[in-house]
Amino acid sequence: MIEPGDLAALKVFEGMGVLEMWERLRRKDLGTERWETRMAAVEPERDLERAAAVGARFVIPGDDEWPEQVEVLADAGQLSRRAGVPFGLWVRGPARLRQVLEKSVAIVGARACSSYGAHVAGELAAGLAANGYAVVSGGAYGIDAAAHRGALAASGVTVAVLACGVDKSYPRSNSALFSRIVEQGLVVSELSPGCSPSKLRFLARNRVIASASQGTLVVEAAVRSGALNSAGWAEQCGRPVMAVPGPITSRMSEGSHVLIRDRDAVLVTDVAEVIEAVSELGSGLTSYRHAPKTAIDELSHDLRRALDAVPVQTPVPTHRIATTAGLDVPTTQGALEALAALELVHLASTGWCLTRPEAG
Repeated sequence: MIEPGDLAALKVFEGMGVLEMWERLRRKDLGTERWETRMAAVEPERDLERAAAVGARFVIPGDDEWPEQVEVLADAGQLSRRAGVPFGLWVRGPARLRQVLEKSVAIVGARACSSYGAHVAGELAAGLAANGYAVVSGGAYGIDAAAHRGALAASGVTVAVLACGVDKSYPRSNSALFSRIVEQGLVVSELSPGCSPSKLRFLARNRVIASASQGTLVVEAAVRSGALNSAGWAEQCGRPVMAVPGPITSRMSEGSHVLIRDRDAVLVTDVAEVIEAVSELGSGLTSYRHAPKTAIDELSHDLRRALDAVPVQTPVPTHRIATTAGLDVPTTQGALEALAALELVHLASTGWCLTRPEAG
């Protein structure tokens, strides 16, 4: 009867339990007129039968499977006229919802994504799954689908949070993907079986994705994007927000760049950086990237000066190299002999020159 995240319901039924709310609705108490038109169509037994027919279950607060982290929504405020903790969640699939979400990352992004975005989403999802993280997304086209497929390809667990009933496939062309998710992971929704999606339901769905996960990663998103709504919910829930940079010429990367530039999202480029962002403080740390060290990196200052003065092709005598390097001849001679031992230079009949690759 009540839409997910309905602000009016939060106000009218503030402080009430679900059973008390239900009784007030059935009695049509003062203040409940908003929902009267739906009363005639409500059939809880039918909902449970539809769920059972597709192997789904209804999980409520207090159940062993209830993910308590979503209760952060009680204090997360509102966004896009939606707010509040779900009354319950319809769950379809073999995994246990609470256990799966204890170590999870949401990956969201544009439906009309680029090949770059789809590739990155799939690779990051596969890497997270290989590291024991469940991948949470919305089951939509583009980045969502790529993330789900990446996790499945790595034999990991993925969770699709829908804006319709768990017995429906939306979008319909992702039906095969949803079937695979149900076999290996979970399909979840606030909405009863049989419900169809709507714009506000997608916005309400985003708050579940963000609150259920340890962090939200935006791979590609336009400036006006549902993925940015999910990122907003993650911010309000106090969860890390990450974004993958993209080409500055791509409209699909504009939203990601806004998150990084203006909203303090963590820029991530690989799985290790995602894990660092969602890990407890001081754990899962990554090091700064460095180019592989070469033999030249280990040389002393004088050896580097001597090496820089050695010509590439035409050999020259030691005193010429000493003049170019600004070193005395004995120091230069010793340096050249040391460099020759490292096979960086060699002595020809007319002097010293750099060792060619084939000569090494």
